[in-house]
Amino acid sequence: MKCPFCGTPGTTVADTRISEDGDIVRRRRRCLSCDKRFHTCERAEILLPQVVKKNGSRVDFDREKLLASLWLALRKRPVTVEAVDAAIQGIVEKLLTQGEREIPSEKIGEMVMDELKKIDKVAYVRFASVYRNFEDVDAFSDLVNEVSSRPAPQPVR
Repeated sequence: MKCPFCGTPGTTVADTRISEDGDIVRRRRRCLSCDKRFHTCERAEILLPQVVKKNGSRVDFDREKLLASLWLALRKRPVTVEAVDAAIQGIVEKLLTQGEREIPSEKIGEMVMDELKKIDKVAYVRFASVYRNFEDVDAFSDLVNEVSSRPAPQPVR
């Protein structure tokens, strides 16, 4: 690794520590040329697929955008942060296991609706009403009837 101070490529590792959760390796290094010390952190790089939007453009998958969408649908609903984190983790795991390099935004929207259906029916209807862009009241009514005909999930606390 190159020294950030003098740019020399020769450094040695003085100490290696693994974080508590085991996700990060922190190394203390010393430059062989200028003898200065610095730290590096190593983390596994997980490549999520590119999101193909409706207009054909491609953007990087954004976990924060997904989180914001879920919280918007769940606004003022009795759902815990842990439940939302688990939903996001479920979506990310599905994306990773599919192994695709690109995924249509519509598919991610469907995954979000599947997770919201498990967490909170009201949030599911909120999200679906915006996501599916209903043209008339009948389509919205059909969605509400579909949701209300299912047994209510247990509250997540």
